[in-house]
Formats: sequence, structure tokens, C-alpha cells
Amino acid sequence: MPFDQRLLLADPLAFLCGFSLGSANAGRMAALRFRAENAHRLPYTQPGWYLYHKSKNYYRMRAGIQEGMRKGTFLMAWATVFFLIEESVDVFRGTWRAGRTLNEMEGVDELDLGRMAGEVERSRDFWSTGVAGIVTGGLWSAWSHFPAQDAARTMRLGLVGGLAYGLLQDGLMYLRAKKVGYDAEPWYRRGAKNLKNQENSEQAEEKS
Repeated sequence: MPFDQRLLLADPLAFLCGFSLGSANAGRMAALRFRAENAHRLPYTQPGWYLYHKSKNYYRMRAGIQEGMRKGTFLMAWATVFFLIEESVDVFRGTWRAGRTLNEMEGVDELDLGRMAGEVERSRDFWSTGVAGIVTGGLWSAWSHFPAQDAARTMRLGLVGGLAYGLLQDGLMYLRAKKVGYDAEPWYRRGAKNLKNQENSEQAEEKS
């Protein structure tokens, strides 16, 4: 899937996840806070309880939407950072394979465009995703001012998550019979081809 399509798909999903988690947690806390603030003046009549629950639901919904929008935007921004880093690593590895050197880092005009595009596609594997995970974890640790021990743990979690996500992507590419950087042919196609070659060899031996 092209990078722009992946980003357009990932950002709304990240926003939806952040909005759902943020609004659910904030709404629950707002309901508890409303109940605590009004514990000394609970209603005694049925219309009073109706207005009480109506006010509590409004208070809960307002707090949930506000916090959900904030969390959704925050998570979407970090998802964008992750995918930008992953794409940058893919492009860097691809241009490096195509002949880019440390002495010629200013541009890629000297490279063959066809070869460069092919090498970039070959570089799209779980290694780039793992690097993106650990770098994103480091940036998050710096943003949150984590101590060294917590930052190292966050970066390890980012590495594990990035590798898992990258392997999942590679597995889907295998199933869709597309090329992956470290292997150009899915395992089941190789197995079927080997079986067919073996059958052809046996038939040729029988005829001879």
C-alpha cells in the first residue's frame, strides 16, 4: 500500500482509538466527580432525580468529548510521526542500496530512478518498522521527560511493538503474493513450485 494511503488510513484509526479511550475514561471520571460534588444535595422526588441524571449525563458527555478530542488528536499526531519515520528509513535504505554514499547525501539526482524505486520497495520490511518503533519510543520519552530507566523501557517496548507490526505487515504481503525485501517469493509458492518440479521429474523418469 502506498505511503499516502497508509497514512490516510492510519490517522483516522488512531484518532478513533484515542477518542474512544479518552472519552470513555474522562466520561467515567466526570460522572464520579459530579456525584461527589452533589452528594450533599441529592434529590428526593422523581422529577428531581430525572433532572439530576440529565445534568450528570450532560456533564459526562461534555467532559468525554473534550478529552476524547484531545487524546484522539494527540494519538493521531504520534501515529503520523511513526509512519513518517518508517517511510524515511525505507527511503534511506533504498537509496543507499541504489548507490547513495556519504559523500553524496545532498540529493538523489545521480541515481537511476528505476533502480532507486525498486530498492526502496525492497527495503519495506520489518527492520524499518522496528527502527521507527524504537525512535518513536525515544521521542516520546524525551517529550515526557522520562528518566533514563523509563526511557530505555519505553524504547524497548517501541522496538517490540514495531517489530511485531512489521512482521504482521510482511505476513500480509506474503499472503497477497507481494515481494518483501528479504524474500522475493512467498513460502507456499516455493513449496508448490518444488512439488510440481518433483512431479515433473518423476514423470520424466517414468517415460525414460
